[in-house]
Amino acid sequence: MNFEPSGLGNGSPNLIGRQDSRPRDEQTQPTRVLLIDDDPAIRHMVANYLDGHNMHVVSAAQRDDIARQFAAAEPSLVILDLRLGDQDGLELLRQLRSRSDVPVIIITGHRRDEIDRVVGLELGADDYMTKPFSLRELLARIRAVLRRGEAGRIARQRDQERGRFRFGAWQLDRRIRRLTDPDGAPVALTKGEYALLTAFLDAPQRPLTREHLLQATRVHEDVFDRSIDVQVLRLRRKLEINSSAPQVIQTERGVGYVFALPVEPLS
Repeated sequence: MNFEPSGLGNGSPNLIGRQDSRPRDEQTQPTRVLLIDDDPAIRHMVANYLDGHNMHVVSAAQRDDIARQFAAAEPSLVILDLRLGDQDGLELLRQLRSRSDVPVIIITGHRRDEIDRVVGLELGADDYMTKPFSLRELLARIRAVLRRGEAGRIARQRDQERGRFRFGAWQLDRRIRRLTDPDGAPVALTKGEYALLTAFLDAPQRPLTREHLLQATRVHEDVFDRSIDVQVLRLRRKLEINSSAPQVIQTERGVGYVFALPVEPLS
């Protein structure tokens, strides 16, 4: 890999360079965890605990430290504290997610930081925890995120095999993750919108609960159920002629949502 130490913001080089092209199962064991936190006591405590559970923890407190750790090897998972002194943890996450799909667990210092948690999840974090947290729970969440990441990798391979689908006058090519509207123009989807759309296409014309959709989009259940409602609203705005009177994604009272159109595989 060819990472370069750098800053953030306008005029600064990227925090993350090229992604590691090696398959994850070829990476060395034990699991390598990058902990980004400016509190040395927390770094020491977490490292000691995880090291006893077949996880090698490397730490970073500054941007250049993060870049050097990625230069050595892409970690299996990142734990990122959103409160890093004068550094913007959300901007670090944005830079990280723009260059890598490595799983990320974000940490917040106060329960009132709900907005940062939600923004962090929307930027692509896989889970969050609030300080103070249990080391046993942290270990369980790391293992769960890694399992979901592996399941996601398998799902992406399956997407590449499934090919193209048509619903109404729309088409989705899951091999290249490309959605085209009835005029043939490409429509950009966020990671969450794509995951939500594929969950609907896998079960068309069937009511799907919010819990099912939460799991399908990898939004952690500790956030609020209405986070799915927000994702549905955003997807409706891209698919519906009139999102206030939806014909494609309809609300199923007392259950959740149903994708009303039939889905036809094309190849």
